[in-house]
Amino acid sequence: MREIRTFELDHGEPAAAWRVTQALTLQVMAGEVWLTVQGDLRDYWLSAGETFDLKRGEQAWVSAGPGSARLALAFASGSEGVQIRPAATRAWQSVRSLMPRWLQTI
Repeated sequence: MREIRTFELDHGEPAAAWRVTQALTLQVMAGEVWLTVQGDLRDYWLSAGETFDLKRGEQAWVSAGPGSARLALAFASGSEGVQIRPAATRAWQSVRSLMPRWLQTI
């Protein structure tokens, strides 16, 4: 069984930083997504239908292209998945502290 999480990104939002704790596949469902991976000199622009495999231990930054974007992350069930850390970490931590604890694990 695989767990799939869907995210919606708006143009102009700060890039989200994800630390990958288990190998996963990112699939763009709609729009365009900008992706860069720590240690990789390339930036990737992915369009709807395209996928990108992320390895365990990698850190990736993701942002919407010119419009909004929707993407899905798929990984094996029972895993920790990714930890989302927007570029503005302090702001995220203060917002995160207001969220219900069960939602903080997403």
